[in-house]
Amino acid sequence: MKKVLAFISAVVMASALFASCSSAPAASSSAAPASSAPASSEAVSSAAASSAAATGDVDLSKLAGKKVAVVRNLAAGDHTQQFLDGCVSEGKSFGFTVDTYVTDGDDAKTQEVVAQCISKGYNGIILSHGQLSYTYDMLKPARDAGIEVVTFDSMPMKGGDAKGELLQGVTSTAQDDQALAQLSLDSMLSEYQAKGGKLPMKVLKTFMGPGIPPLDRRNVVYTKYEQEGKIKTLEVIAPSDPANARGDMTNKTAAILPKYPAGSVDAIWGCYDELAKGVLQALNDAGRTDIPMYTIDVSNDDINLMRTNNKVWRSTAAVDPKLIGIVDMRLLASKFAGVETPDYYNLSASSIKTDELKPDTSMTTLNQVVKGWGDASTDASFNLPWMDTLRKQNSK
Repeated sequence: MKKVLAFISAVVMASALFASCSSAPAASSSAAPASSAPASSEAVSSAAASSAAATGDVDLSKLAGKKVAVVRNLAAGDHTQQFLDGCVSEGKSFGFTVDTYVTDGDDAKTQEVVAQCISKGYNGIILSHGQLSYTYDMLKPARDAGIEVVTFDSMPMKGGDAKGELLQGVTSTAQDDQALAQLSLDSMLSEYQAKGGKLPMKVLKTFMGPGIPPLDRRNVVYTKYEQEGKIKTLEVIAPSDPANARGDMTNKTAAILPKYPAGSVDAIWGCYDELAKGVLQALNDAGRTDIPMYTIDVSNDDINLMRTNNKVWRSTAAVDPKLIGIVDMRLLASKFAGVETPDYYNLSASSIKTDELKPDTSMTTLNQVVKGWGDASTDASFNLPWMDTLRKQNSK
């Protein structure tokens, strides 16, 4: 298994460098979970770690009583709740105490909450959606204190630069944003050309950034398609208020739609589903069913909207958010156990076509529509043998 992990690490690191890009309620940042002394990072020799990974002979006592903070810097929507559910359910199966904090896209609040978590004696932190400009400096005190860290869609790079130095000991996870962008854009182009459309497509683009790692990585692919003459961007629609991105996008889209009569826009590209849902509301309010929309990310809310607005919302590309939370918690558990983990890990993306959705399709049954959706059993999902032993111990 160590060889598998090492191979995955090498492949994922290379692709990341060259391509760049339960139901437990979320606690507020003022929540005060029971504290314990910070755990020091336990040094394990590479030979011992190799043996442990290969045989499953991990000292499980190292993982007893671990406390984990999950900090999510996005709004408390359906997608966020599923990510948190993955973290919490997997963490509890290992016997960990898991506390969740949602900071609603407020970067100042995120930094404050992380600082509080460091001082409260957590053994591990999972950070979702920290921005490049502060994530390295925000997490460095945690690593200095021996706190293990896994991030999602947060590149803890020195100087806020994706070409900078990765904070030592941190595993940076992400959706395969390049694949997400390619899947959504290819779906858009395919439907357009199947109807006889001529390139370039005239597109209204949603975007938020730069400085948001996943969206920046997706934008690299979009820009490439522009340069290749496949897409012509008519206008970029971006929210001014990240904490109310959906409502803001509705207002922004409503303001520009009168500029574009039927037939003047070939498609809308949604780089992020919360932005897309705001756009969809404006289209519905204006009675505009002439502009198809192609997006990234999925939730139960998205699935319902795709079904009820099937002429407009044609497809999305996504990774199961619950699986992301599960994988992040497994990586953190591996760090607690002294098992080697990769610096980078990208989760595979899938394309979800609106016309393939069934009346009863939900996030839990999406695997009936999308092959491999939410499969947490593979080696690439870091489900190591000793983890099964740990789950059995904690189920008694």
